[in-house]
Amino acid sequence: MDFKETLLLPKTDFPMRGNLPNNEPKKYSAWFDADIYEQMKAKRAGAEMFTLHDGPPYANGDIHIGHALNKILKDIILKYNYFQGRAVRMTPGWDCHGLPIEQKVEEKLGKSKKEAMPTEKFRELCRAHAAKFVDLQREGFKSLGCIADWDNPYVTMDFKFEANIYRTLCEVAKRGLLVERHKPIFWSWAAQTALADAEVEYEDKEDYSIYVHFELSDAAKEKIGVEGKAGVVIWTTTPWTLPSNTGIAINPEEMYVLTEDGHIVAEARYDAMIEEGVVSGHASRKLTARELDGLLAINPLNGRSSKIVLGEHVTMDGGTGCVHTAPGHGEDDYKVGLKNGLDVVMPVDERGCYDESVVGLNLLPDAQEFVGMHIFKANEPILELLGENLLKQSKFVHSYPHCWRTKKPLIYRATNQWFISVDDTAKGEDKSLRQTALDAIEDVAFFPASAKNRLKPMIEGRPDWCISRQRSWGVPIAFFRSKSTKEVILDEEVLAHIASFFDEKGADAWYEMSIAELLPEGSKYNPDDLEKINDILDVWFDSGSTWNSVIKSGNYDAGEYPTSLYIEGSDQHRGWFQSSLLLSSAIEGKSPYKTLITHGFTVDEKGEKMSKSKGNVVAPDKVVNQYGSEILRLWVALSDYQSDLKISDNILKQTAEQYRKIRNTFRFLLANVDDLDAIVSVESYGELDRWILAKAGEVFASVKASFEANDFLKGFAILNHFLTNELSGIYMDICKDRLYCDAKESTTRRAAQSAMALIAKSMLGLVAPVLTYTADEILEYAPKIFKGDMENIFDLVYETLPAVETPFDLSSLMEIREGFYEEVDKLRKEKIIKATLELELVGDIDGFKSEKDMEDWFVVSAVKSESEGVKLASFEVDGKTYSIHKATAHKCPRCWKFVSESEEEACARCAEVVG
Repeated sequence: MDFKETLLLPKTDFPMRGNLPNNEPKKYSAWFDADIYEQMKAKRAGAEMFTLHDGPPYANGDIHIGHALNKILKDIILKYNYFQGRAVRMTPGWDCHGLPIEQKVEEKLGKSKKEAMPTEKFRELCRAHAAKFVDLQREGFKSLGCIADWDNPYVTMDFKFEANIYRTLCEVAKRGLLVERHKPIFWSWAAQTALADAEVEYEDKEDYSIYVHFELSDAAKEKIGVEGKAGVVIWTTTPWTLPSNTGIAINPEEMYVLTEDGHIVAEARYDAMIEEGVVSGHASRKLTARELDGLLAINPLNGRSSKIVLGEHVTMDGGTGCVHTAPGHGEDDYKVGLKNGLDVVMPVDERGCYDESVVGLNLLPDAQEFVGMHIFKANEPILELLGENLLKQSKFVHSYPHCWRTKKPLIYRATNQWFISVDDTAKGEDKSLRQTALDAIEDVAFFPASAKNRLKPMIEGRPDWCISRQRSWGVPIAFFRSKSTKEVILDEEVLAHIASFFDEKGADAWYEMSIAELLPEGSKYNPDDLEKINDILDVWFDSGSTWNSVIKSGNYDAGEYPTSLYIEGSDQHRGWFQSSLLLSSAIEGKSPYKTLITHGFTVDEKGEKMSKSKGNVVAPDKVVNQYGSEILRLWVALSDYQSDLKISDNILKQTAEQYRKIRNTFRFLLANVDDLDAIVSVESYGELDRWILAKAGEVFASVKASFEANDFLKGFAILNHFLTNELSGIYMDICKDRLYCDAKESTTRRAAQSAMALIAKSMLGLVAPVLTYTADEILEYAPKIFKGDMENIFDLVYETLPAVETPFDLSSLMEIREGFYEEVDKLRKEKIIKATLELELVGDIDGFKSEKDMEDWFVVSAVKSESEGVKLASFEVDGKTYSIHKATAHKCPRCWKFVSESEEEACARCAEVVG
């Protein structure tokens, strides 16, 4: 008899290899053709809602690995909630306005052609550029297996969207939080626009360090009873701002000294100034800050008065304790100047060059030579003009603000700008916007928890939000201003009328239509008396208002407000997280998100930033084409996303190996439940089956808890350990005999099959959020007992395993098994044995009641109290000795256990099975 024909060997058509790069695109295409997102919505109608609000990537360029990380992470979290039975919503979005797109379009046109072009025509070209990359990026994200409402995304340049951004602005204005001020803000002379804090990066820059003597006026000397040379010494790193100096700030709590060589510095800084060679004389006179307050010094550049004022911001950790103050060029300067009535002098134009006011205000000698000169090129000429008043000069490198787009150094420049005031109180509220936002943070769950300590101090210390930009491509601050009084018209009827035009024609209507056309019919305002404000909104206002324009507007089926989750990179604490929080707090008085997750950035395997010049860039499309998107998705799940994530070809190869293990585990389980018609009752399970079901239940509960806490790394680590050790390493191995050799309908075989089917189905619900393609493929090849009525993976709802008590504490048996296999490894290396079925294990072993379970646990032919076979090895566990012997019976030609009377005849069990 050919005994092989009588074995019940595994049977499945589920392929061993996934061939992912070829097969994934076909399945993804089928999903999107079948509108799988709408199916998902229908299948969870009425269930608890989970809303993930997508932070919009910028519609400029192809997707990079950071984009892939972000979207895959969102997709995993969304699908995890879906497979847990919740209704889910994610409307993907794109940021479409702003400087980078303007610059790309301007590069193609040329500057002169752009300047000659009507604004509405230029905006049309920007719109086309953004639309092209929305489509490109959408296809890139879909190729990663990410499922969302791709057919109905939010795009910030859509007409209704622009209208709702504008309505959000109007709501902020109505609440009294929108203010126009002439004050210094970060200014990009390279981009010729104002910037918000979120658009500022800090890079090293070499600057001058100079000490300058400002001689006291005669009246000031007389008032403090000083004769001869006496002047205040200031320190600055920006010589180009000296023409705009109108004050010198000193610390109100410090003592100041006048040296014998006529210089006034803080007493606390005197020794340092001597050491640096800035001053050389002994301190001949002490002066209190109050004595100096209000005195006038003379600016050595232009002879203009510079008022000495008290400032709490003046510190003693550097400089002279006397701070050069130009209210047009600094936040602290502006604040102390406002308090003390200092003039705001601003002789710098939008290009970063001195304008005609240096001549009109006599700010420099031979001022006409400076008109049109870039400020950074004016430093050296100004140093020459200072003459002997320049006490010391040197250069040093320090961290300096740069424009995030042009990468050029920024300046502080006082201009008329629109701000959202964080310290004003909205109408109808009893606390400031800052405090409202801080209170809202307390209701947010942060992952990691430390992220709260990043966002909260930023809100506590942030200045007012400058939301105006002097550019063309964006949502205009579409208000009218009275020509005569300069009053801004915030008439609700007018604002609503403008918004209705935006709904129909987009924000371009502001540029295409006349004032008369934009006013409501029968308006009380005369269009000839009005002028348009031409600034546009900061793009952070666009994205910061998406909770209103997307979730609350009713224009999208996007879920519930406040949303369940915002998740982006850690840089968004100063960007989208903050702008969204401020606008939601301003209008609704609460956070737009219940949970906030931040992830790190992608780096190479050495932890270095990726760049084309280093040749270490990992492109998502290349990974998908080489490995498949499932490998990229598993890489995300197996990475600690809360810190920077390393990726390289080596790391992806390791990930592919992990994937292979998971795939082949499922393949083994599918193959061995192929003929199972029904799950056995709980009472039918043997001790081994109870053990694995109890262990799997414990592991899956732990995995689920980790996933609920968005810790996929920990969850997969627990799951992989279980797959490698208990499930694949022990149970799947020890069950082979009963699966292949026991009678088809035997209780032992059907119980093992049932345990495997339950474990596979439950485990599928845990891996499906990450390996959705593979999970769907598994279901496609699964037998009826497993698949049921499910047509695809999106019919699956996670099922917990039945509660089964473990028969006893297996820790002792596990230790004995480990000891046994250590000796087995040696015997195999010495080529004494080929398989453990050649062996008998002897010793006092308590545990399984079933003799067969005990034999299968060790995969031996017998477990006895004594043996006549040749002793091959022994080992000790907890003071007990166990010996390993050669089996004394013959090898069964069917099951290969050494339990037969002769090599030609089957053992008793096999003989009974084959009849």
